[in-house]
Amino acid sequence: MADEGSLIIYFSLTGNTKSAAEKLQKKTGAAIYQLQPEKPYPTDYNGIVAAGEKEKDNQIHPKLGGNLPDFNQYSKIYVGYPTWWSQPPMIIHSLFEQGNFTGKEVVAFSTSASTPLADTVDVIQKLAKENGATFVVE
Repeated sequence: MADEGSLIIYFSLTGNTKSAAEKLQKKTGAAIYQLQPEKPYPTDYNGIVAAGEKEKDNQIHPKLGGNLPDFNQYSKIYVGYPTWWSQPPMIIHSLFEQGNFTGKEVVAFSTSASTPLADTVDVIQKLAKENGATFVVE
């Protein structure tokens, strides 16, 4: 079932969320975009953990690299991310600050070895609402 009015935006460092986003893209036919930080994260696990924890603890919203797609052509935006400390990485906050989500439906998906999506829903719901979007559960 093609869903041309939808966009999948995902953030992935290890490839797990990328894989999930690509499976969703095959299922829906939605456009797809990989979210990148302006300053790349470290490539080693300990470096990633330290950088992510510093962002979380200090509420740092990293600048996005590249230009976001034009949201005007989409009614639904899937947002995918790895779960870090039972919440989305701070780059997802950056996405909501820099993207125009007004009037959009937001559907979240996440990857984690142990944390369910439900643990992150409150944050995504709040970000969506603060940015004029409706959070939808599918």
